[in-house]
Amino acid sequence: MTAVERVRAAYRAIADVGRPEVWIHLRPEADVVAEAAAVDARVAAGERLPLAGLAAAVKNNVDVAGLPTTAGCPSYAAGPAAEDAPVVSRLRAAGAVVLGTTNLDQFATGLVGTRSPYGAVRDARRPDRISGGSSSGSAVAVALGLVDVAVGTDTAGSGRVPAALQGLVGIKPTVGVVPTAGVVPACRSYDCVTVFARDVDTADAAMAQMAGGARPWPPATQLAARPRARVAVPRELPGLSPSWQAAFGAAVERLAATGAEIEAIGLAPFLAAARLLYDGGLVAERHAAVGAFVDAHADEVDPTVGAIIGAAGSVGATRLLHDRERLAELTAAALARLEGFDALLVPTTTEHPTLAEVAADPVGVNSRLGTYTNFCNLMDLCAVAVPSGTVRDDDGGGSCFGVSVIARAGGDALALDLARLVQLDPPAVARPGAAEVPPGPGLPWPLRAGAATTRLFVVGAHLRGQPLEHELDDRGARWLGPATTAPAYRLARLRTVPAKPGLARVGPADGVAVGGQLWLVGTAQLGDFLAALPAPMYLGRVELSDGSSAVGFGCSPEAWAAGTDISEHGDWPTAQRRHLVDA
Repeated sequence: MTAVERVRAAYRAIADVGRPEVWIHLRPEADVVAEAAAVDARVAAGERLPLAGLAAAVKNNVDVAGLPTTAGCPSYAAGPAAEDAPVVSRLRAAGAVVLGTTNLDQFATGLVGTRSPYGAVRDARRPDRISGGSSSGSAVAVALGLVDVAVGTDTAGSGRVPAALQGLVGIKPTVGVVPTAGVVPACRSYDCVTVFARDVDTADAAMAQMAGGARPWPPATQLAARPRARVAVPRELPGLSPSWQAAFGAAVERLAATGAEIEAIGLAPFLAAARLLYDGGLVAERHAAVGAFVDAHADEVDPTVGAIIGAAGSVGATRLLHDRERLAELTAAALARLEGFDALLVPTTTEHPTLAEVAADPVGVNSRLGTYTNFCNLMDLCAVAVPSGTVRDDDGGGSCFGVSVIARAGGDALALDLARLVQLDPPAVARPGAAEVPPGPGLPWPLRAGAATTRLFVVGAHLRGQPLEHELDDRGARWLGPATTAPAYRLARLRTVPAKPGLARVGPADGVAVGGQLWLVGTAQLGDFLAALPAPMYLGRVELSDGSSAVGFGCSPEAWAAGTDISEHGDWPTAQRRHLVDA
């Protein structure tokens, strides 16, 4: 499907579904078709565009050039945005075509999707239910197939709760690794730009384009989940009905069936931190962001939003500092409970309320929806929300159920790996004309968005299945597969206990191609690895058979000369097998 065909199908679908509350500004079809034609021309000219032909929508607290950024309040926008926010310009540069901007809980204050003068955004499947918010329009636009990918934001769960209720994938990255320039802040210290898509591959592809160039990746960035990851789950599940608890139990069983080790932990410090976001001094950041406007335009602001932001203006500095100290204490306690675990698996949200239930108790329902999301950004954690089937409700209907894989800062690739294992798609909504994301390079988005990595070539005990593989798994290294050296090396069985191979470059005249494997290692982690490397081994540059090079294990000339040349076997595992047979 060309970009022009996708755009025309999208506008037909928008007309057919009759959901005007999804959009705040829908661009004229002719303008978008012209942009799509330019994308098709670039592809025809041989340009590689990772998102070519994908239709996109953008939450209206993120700048799109030529459209007013209202943040869900019409009078907030002084005029059209002069330029795209970086995340939007990057999507466009990669071939995505932006149809317009979407509705949201005003000033991104809410998890329900109903706090907007543009109308409550309704669930894609059952219009009497909420969409989830605050990225309500973005999520429903994707769920209905009107777009392939949508930009959201997340401070307390706004990029995850709607994903769960709409049966979507929502990626909430490590705080700061996706630029927030051109975004109306909610709580500047904790805001994240997020992405929605119907599948992990599309969300991954979009996030790879949006991320990078902001906060540096943490030195301990994990590039992959271990083959037998250790995953914590909540010991108790507050707020979940028996049927939702059963759905979560089924997700835990699916993950365990993949080989993951599961252990229950208490969530008390996580849940206590979650309450600080609205019930404590941290809410002062919401007033710092837009409080002056809200105070001056009280009659133009949603009453619930106005009450929250207005009250935040009375928070004293002492209270704010005290709660930041308390948050630091709770974060330390929470991370201590995660010690030894790779990730935490939680239900994304607690229920799927009706519009009437939210109207009757707007604050109480909203608070419950954030039980398992509010703490995440406060503790500098990353998360991937994925669909996990459906749950039968009391009225006989089925609600989408979702889970989130949460990891430490820099664990985005690890969380993505585990999310792929646990997801279970809900029944599909009719999605006319949806495009498919072009095949990517096979590496998760952090590895394409600036995370510092080094390719490591191994020939011995660090091969997959060998005794020291865990040293790379424990450092979050990503296995890339088999590889061979250029025909300029020889392999020896060294005189060490236990026996290990040594690789030496001897030149093309005397060398052969030696088999091994490639791993991708965080560059900072590689330094740690080198510091622990025993003699006579060292790390150096190795030329590979495809003409590229990688860091690889070598040994001192003296150790190699004292060993036994086993180059005829081609690689270490073969030499081991033949040695045992010969013996």
